[in-house]
Amino acid sequence: MEQIYLLLQDNLRSIKEVIGNSDDIIFREFRIGGNGGGIDAVVIYTDGLVDTKSVQDFIMETLMVDIPNIDLKNKAIGDVLTVGDMQHITDFDTLFTRLLSGNAILLLDGYAQGFSIGMSGFKDRGVTEATGETVIRGPKEAFSESIRTNSALIRRKIKHPHLWLETRQIGRVTKTDVSIMYINGIVNDKVVEEVRQRLDRIDIDGILESGYIEELIQDEKYSPFPTMYNSERPDVIAAELLEGKVAILVDGTPHVLVVPALCISFLQSPEDYYQRADIGSLLRILRFIGIFIALLGPSLYIAITTFHQEMLPTQLLIGLAAQREGIPFPAFIEAIMMEITFEILREAGIRMPRPIGQAISVVGTLVIGQAAVEAGIVSAAMVIVVSITAISSFVVPAMNMSIAIRIIRFPLMGLAASFGLFGIIVGVIALVLHMCSLRSFGVPYMSPFGPFILADQKDTIFRLPQWAMVSRPRLINQKNVIREQNHSPKPGQK
Repeated sequence: MEQIYLLLQDNLRSIKEVIGNSDDIIFREFRIGGNGGGIDAVVIYTDGLVDTKSVQDFIMETLMVDIPNIDLKNKAIGDVLTVGDMQHITDFDTLFTRLLSGNAILLLDGYAQGFSIGMSGFKDRGVTEATGETVIRGPKEAFSESIRTNSALIRRKIKHPHLWLETRQIGRVTKTDVSIMYINGIVNDKVVEEVRQRLDRIDIDGILESGYIEELIQDEKYSPFPTMYNSERPDVIAAELLEGKVAILVDGTPHVLVVPALCISFLQSPEDYYQRADIGSLLRILRFIGIFIALLGPSLYIAITTFHQEMLPTQLLIGLAAQREGIPFPAFIEAIMMEITFEILREAGIRMPRPIGQAISVVGTLVIGQAAVEAGIVSAAMVIVVSITAISSFVVPAMNMSIAIRIIRFPLMGLAASFGLFGIIVGVIALVLHMCSLRSFGVPYMSPFGPFILADQKDTIFRLPQWAMVSRPRLINQKNVIREQNHSPKPGQK
């Protein structure tokens, strides 16, 4: 690392050679002190990333006032400037990083060091309502693209001094701020150290979104199932931290990563905890039924109508046979065509402009489905099955888990078309074995089902009342297991 020079002009020459003719880098040269003396100085900042008015009010006005006999040592500058965030810098690498991160740089002639002054003033999206994880009851705020805004939203939820934050810069070119956040005394120290090591091993030009970090540090590279959880809701991240997990915040994205991740976490909604336990449990049961339909609906229809017609009631069998009369394709080809068509419509609805995207996807689905039935390409029953399957896939709260279910649906359809229900059973067994073999930062992916932990079943398929949620997950937290010591509320109890 090249050190800052003693002469101001040498420093300016070196900085301008690296920066080039960038018009957004502002150099404001001035003189500190007067009466025939004083020292030449320069303030350098990036236009758009720095609050220009603060630079003028707290740096320029303060230092350009004629202060007689000022002693410009490090301590004196710190005493004169009325700013809170000021750090000493001695090398050009740190200077450029701080300059391009929204700080003002102060350099003095005759001093082989500079000052980095926090004056960030760039515009961000602000705190808005969550769009991907909506709830009826619960907080509406969501993360933004500013890492400091996101960490502040989490600290609003957890006002504890042991909520620690560690920040490092990743990316040789982008130098993106990446922070890990955890509650000391609750988190497993081995998980924290593993997260640090995996982040430090990353060697890449740039990090533009948390998906880069997820792909570079995840446990399984070729599994369709996500092994790192992410959320745009501060309340969800706060709840995960209270369970002893580690959050990874990346500057420039509203999605915060959480490790270790369990399969059951992707199937739970934050609203499960804001409703009463009986309502939350009912919603979860409905969600699991929807997941079962989304995963196995077309496969079961193909297997039963192709190999196991004796399982159907006679009247239903006659009706299906009448519908399929004249259909030129087997049930498997019908299902593949309809599934691919719906996936294209779903993707097109997302990419289209928002005012027309939803209308096009709904109208396109209805028109194409009805036209396909009337043309004799597919049967009406197949349209119903595919529609129910598509609707059921939306009950999964986590989008990455929903995508995994949609991917696995196609191999299961192939097994159903080849071997019937026996193929589906073999596929499901292979799927369960694969999921049981997964790990997320050392924690079994299928915990607390595999390995089975009876004490952790209180928050899986059913949710027990809050007063019964005594302990944290055993395999995630091994230090501070007890979460609360409440008792069942009784009328008139004090």
